[in-house]
Amino acid sequence: MIAIDHVLLSDKIFSEQFVCDLTRCKGACCVDGDAGAPLNKEELKNIDEVYDKVVPYLSPVSISEIEKQGRYVYDREFGWVTPTINNSICVYGIVDQQGIVKCGIEQAYLDGKVKWKKPISCHLFPVIVKKSKDGVTEYANYEPREDNCKAACALGKKLKVPVYQFLKEPLVRKFGEEFYEALDATAQHLKKDK
Repeated sequence: MIAIDHVLLSDKIFSEQFVCDLTRCKGACCVDGDAGAPLNKEELKNIDEVYDKVVPYLSPVSISEIEKQGRYVYDREFGWVTPTINNSICVYGIVDQQGIVKCGIEQAYLDGKVKWKKPISCHLFPVIVKKSKDGVTEYANYEPREDNCKAACALGKKLKVPVYQFLKEPLVRKFGEEFYEALDATAQHLKKDK
């Protein structure tokens, strides 16, 4: 583990390589899991604010499921999460013509309809961030899905892209530019020590 400010990062964030390969995994991270995407309390407001602009991107099944469950639900293990359809695809997931599941919220963002990109837990995947019980320390662990992320791990190795570089945008979004600069400096230092 490497400590930067109040964040403990697993060594694998520096040592492993990863680049999403959506043509191979088909957006499986939006489908696979024990619950929907984890949400922090601020993101509940974000969903409420963008919802009307996101609805046109969603399937009738997704809209119906949101009407039944709500825009977000509370899970005993994970806290606030996005609802899912039959414990599978996230209600905000949309399937494109190639069969790739993408985020309807993110598509609205890319189309300039909303200013919030998507839940930070989704943006950071395959890094999962959890807070300590005291709420001060955060733990950032690299946790790709064994089967679903094989192609992304292979592509990352082929392109030689460390996890932290692939996730620069969400890491800056979550922790700030200064944090990322410290993280990058740490990575450079670790390379010299090898």
